[in-house]
Amino acid sequence: MGRSALWGLLIGWALMVVLLTAGITMSDADGVSTGEVMGTFIGSMIVGAPLGALPGTLIGVLVGAARRRPRPVPPPPFPAHLPPPPPPPNDRWAAMVSRCELSVRRVAAAVATVPPSPARDWLERIAAQFGGELGDVRRIAELGRALGADQQHPVAHRMSAAVRDFTAFEDEVGRVALQMFNQPSLERARVHLEVLEQQLPHLGND
Repeated sequence: MGRSALWGLLIGWALMVVLLTAGITMSDADGVSTGEVMGTFIGSMIVGAPLGALPGTLIGVLVGAARRRPRPVPPPPFPAHLPPPPPPPNDRWAAMVSRCELSVRRVAAAVATVPPSPARDWLERIAAQFGGELGDVRRIAELGRALGADQQHPVAHRMSAAVRDFTAFEDEVGRVALQMFNQPSLERARVHLEVLEQQLPHLGND
């Protein structure tokens, strides 16, 4: 900025000296001698200091400040491959997945009420297999969301069937757990557990 101010001072002073000298010399209709020209030039230098140097210095300061102003940082380049946008928090696919997750939690809570016994151990293994089906449920939902599938699309039908199967299995586990609550012996519960195991949803094998 200091260098710009100095250049502004010199340029403004020089321009004012030239303008004053030329103006005074040309205004004399009878002509002027060399001595008069020199006197006029020296006088113009004295007068031109405040008239030209001060405005030139101010302009130089402004130019220097503008040059020192930080350049705006360009925005980062737009990525060529954008990640998929996050799913809406309340879309119907998420709602159906949440319903299946609720069934898994309810089944686990129902199993926890059964008194410890080999029959309960079997029921816990069935519940663990049931929870493992959630991975397929989520993948079906992701596929439907990626395709923008409407309610008539096969993916939507598959997802609706999964919700029905999970809800029905939840009810069956509750029924078996109630029967085992007072009679948890394996012999009495074997038939119920075998039937329940056959009713497990197997989405990956459909």
